Amino acid sequence: MSHAEVDPYLWLEDVEADKALDWARALNQESYQWLAGEPLFTSLKQRMLETLDSDQRIPYVTQHGAHLYNFWTDQQNPKGLWRRTTLESYRRADTQWEILLNLDALSEEEDENWVWKGVLMCRDNLDRCLLRLSRGGADATVTREFDLSSRLFVDHGFNLPEAKSRVSWVNADTVYVGTDFGPGSLTDSGYPNWVKRWRRGQSLEEAKLLFVGSQQDVATGASVLHHRHQRTDLIVRSDTFWTQEVFISHKSQWVRIDKPPGAEIGVFGDYLILQLREDWEIASTRFKAGSLLATGRQAFLEGERSLELLFEPSETASLDNYTVTKNWIILNILDNVQNRLIAIQPADKGQWAKRPIDLPTQGTASIRAYDADQGDRYWLTATDFLTPNSLYLGNLADNSLEPIKHEPTSFDANGLTIQQYHATSKDGTSIPYFLVGQAAISPGANTPTLLYGYGGFEIPMLSTYRALTGIGWLEKGGCYVVANIRGGGEFGPRWHQAALKANRQKAYDDFIAVAEDLIDKGITSSRHLGIRGGSNGGLLMGNMLVQRPELFNAIVCQVPLLDMSRYHLLLAGASWMGEYGDPDQPEDWAYLSAYSPYHNLKAEKKYPKTFFTTSTRDDRVHPGHARKMVAKMKDLGHSVLYYENIEGGHGGASDNPQRAHIEAMIHTFLWKMLGS
Repeated sequence: MSHAEVDPYLWLEDVEADKALDWARALNQESYQWLAGEPLFTSLKQRMLETLDSDQRIPYVTQHGAHLYNFWTDQQNPKGLWRRTTLESYRRADTQWEILLNLDALSEEEDENWVWKGVLMCRDNLDRCLLRLSRGGADATVTREFDLSSRLFVDHGFNLPEAKSRVSWVNADTVYVGTDFGPGSLTDSGYPNWVKRWRRGQSLEEAKLLFVGSQQDVATGASVLHHRHQRTDLIVRSDTFWTQEVFISHKSQWVRIDKPPGAEIGVFGDYLILQLREDWEIASTRFKAGSLLATGRQAFLEGERSLELLFEPSETASLDNYTVTKNWIILNILDNVQNRLIAIQPADKGQWAKRPIDLPTQGTASIRAYDADQGDRYWLTATDFLTPNSLYLGNLADNSLEPIKHEPTSFDANGLTIQQYHATSKDGTSIPYFLVGQAAISPGANTPTLLYGYGGFEIPMLSTYRALTGIGWLEKGGCYVVANIRGGGEFGPRWHQAALKANRQKAYDDFIAVAEDLIDKGITSSRHLGIRGGSNGGLLMGNMLVQRPELFNAIVCQVPLLDMSRYHLLLAGASWMGEYGDPDQPEDWAYLSAYSPYHNLKAEKKYPKTFFTTSTRDDRVHPGHARKMVAKMKDLGHSVLYYENIEGGHGGASDNPQRAHIEAMIHTFLWKMLGS
């Protein structure tokens, strides 16, 4: 079902149209004038920018050969420096860096607004890599081969024009590539549909075509996994966001791996690793969704179905992720929304030895291998809402954990505590949430409270140090709350799948339950309760606006989905039909229409003041969602604020000055609406 013929705001979907941009700029100025005159805005912006540009931040690194690589931005280099050092130097407080690329200088030289999007190193030639650069922060990137010894781009190298490309090194003179090859080579979502093997010196047209997916798929890409000096070549055809076919290069052929559609594939030595998204019954054994399995690669590809259970979820515990060192697999487990780590390795007769890894702080931990080919070292980052990030270098060979870097506090946390509560949702499900605020809040308090939520795509909301929230909200007496609603990944696939498609309303009921619980506990009141979310969380905010407007007094809705009748026609939207459904199918539109905020606005309703933000360069969630929602609200007579950053992509900001500006506007808005 299409609503194009009755939609008067379609012109706001044209990112290139002068009329749409003039409309956005006028509203930008209106919102800026409403907020920027506040003394709080100026002080917050300055303080936030100083924090974002602080030289006391941890320069996170990746290892390649003998060097550690880092991308760094600061006040002098807002677009950033790509640089490297050695481990010995990195251990010191006065780390010495070798500058490889100055992105500010490159942008000026080439008259481009380059934003760093990452690098892919070549294992067979340590001096070669592929850089990904974005114009203005969009997802689409330009890929350029770079020589680390000369610090120059490679003429006639593996260079690709702007597209949502996927590239992997095969060897020093060959890559797998998926990009915009022309008609038929992209999916409806705008991602590659073809995979080619591209040899140095060939044109893209001459590259050998290996695989073609369907135009209705999300994407197709090839990758090369390495472990213990073994390589594994894979082609992954993602027919939906949550299901995929995987083909492995075996005996000079591409062989389809027999697995459930949602299972993801990894490697560990001679093992294939399977992470399940749904239950799987095989060889008279049933494995739960969320389990991690191992099987001998050679035997499995030849038809044997002997699987070893590495992890099984429980009611409170799920697998957040895992990483592999040379001899160990480190499991990062979420248990009641807090991390714990277990290292496992093969033992005798199909058994696996287990070793817990003690964490330096209770809360959130992220972990990744230092160099899986060379040994058992790993990077560990530990944090929580009130504890700045600390970086450690661990080693399973001697069970050591060496402190490497530690960030200073960014805000005054004196008297603040982290508490975990549970609210009861409409269907009786217990929904956990974190509350950060003063230890003693007397019943009947009207504490300004900001409630944050996401609830989608199996992404968990964890306890992490949020410096700008601390500066703009907590330090000034506000409470900050994070809701762990269904649709997220806090309890693995079951928690996510409970709010898919027709069940999405459960996520919204969960969020409402948390809001009501805060009021019932006497922590705050509707007059002092504000909410914030972005992307899928922006869809959550839109539904709170139209479903329970009396429950909140301020809403911040960022880079949102809001028009669920046309989301699949805009940019990457078609890739999310596995999450939401297909609005062109009447049975799907029947439930999508109920949680399409754009279609549920009413002239006669009283809505809380809402601040929408988006980016002209967002090529993932179209800015037309926010534009159309705001235009319709204004035409219906509702008061609304809007800010569209010309740059920034889906992140909303392309550098720290832009990020500080937007965050200062948001927190000034919240205090104006929720303060006493």
